[in-house]
Amino acid sequence: MLGTVVNAIAIIVGSFIGLVFRGGIPAKYAETVMQAIGLAVILIGIMAAIQTEDLLLVIVSLAVGSVIGELAAIEDRLEAMGRWFQKKLSGTDNDISRGFVSATLLFCVGSMAVVGSLESGLTGNHQTLFAKALIDGISSIIFSASLGLGVMLSAVSVFMYQGVLTLGASFMKPLLVPEVVVQMSAVGGLLIMAIGFNLLEIKKIKVGNMLPAIFIPLLYYMVRQVVPFF
Repeated sequence: MLGTVVNAIAIIVGSFIGLVFRGGIPAKYAETVMQAIGLAVILIGIMAAIQTEDLLLVIVSLAVGSVIGELAAIEDRLEAMGRWFQKKLSGTDNDISRGFVSATLLFCVGSMAVVGSLESGLTGNHQTLFAKALIDGISSIIFSASLGLGVMLSAVSVFMYQGVLTLGASFMKPLLVPEVVVQMSAVGGLLIMAIGFNLLEIKKIKVGNMLPAIFIPLLYYMVRQVVPFF
């Protein structure tokens, strides 16, 4: 769990720094910076998505995962949690929910969150999560300067999400072959692109409801082990 703890702390520290400088950043600069971040996020997603050699599996994963996410109303639950934080901290920030949801999705969707957490739990190697902590810490500075306190609160989501993956890693070790990891990363890359579109306000995409899609390639591999001709 060390890697996950460091990751959460990095987000908190980075967000605190961003909040300190928030009042001194003119709105037009903050808006331009957020647009630049949105473009960078889309690029990160593209780089991860193009690794796949099985486009059909990616499409099926997104479709099936989205249905599961809609049934579970994941995004609604995230937004409700953000509103709960906002109500408890009323007067501190008038847009805590947006910052919380945006940062939670960005920090949890990436392949580094999944692979790093599993690696941490399986081998005790926290290097991937340490690298992610550095990236998230820097990102949270910029995000919190624009989106406020909600970004800091996303550390709770990151801790819970990556913690569950880390603790459950031992059960998934035989299944995490390179083929599966690549497909999970590709799906995650497309979701990261969607987050970029949301940040640019091009189109509101319910990325939270698509989160289960990341794990569909893993489920597919599990089924294929039982039914080889599937």
